[in-house]
Amino acid sequence: MTHPRVYADFQNLDDENRLRLTCAGTRRDLERQALELREGMALTLYTDDATDDGQSDELLADAVVHFNEAESCWVAAINWQAIRHASAEQKPHRKTG
Repeated sequence: MTHPRVYADFQNLDDENRLRLTCAGTRRDLERQALELREGMALTLYTDDATDDGQSDELLADAVVHFNEAESCWVAAINWQAIRHASAEQKPHRKTG
């Protein structure tokens, strides 16, 4: 199952090491997809990154949304060890004939 894909700033962390979902890119993606954040919502978050030779290769992380009461904002809990590059999800082309 695929989850909505939403931009996040992977450097914008709360005190519990969760990503704050407050940046302009996040708001743009939520609005464009007509998404309203809610407790327990599953998302795939992405942020800009590049390969060693400068080719775009976004970082991806599966996330669960929570409301941070102390900061009055939405945050996303991710498994930092499970972050992957978009290129790792691309299926290789199979040669035919």
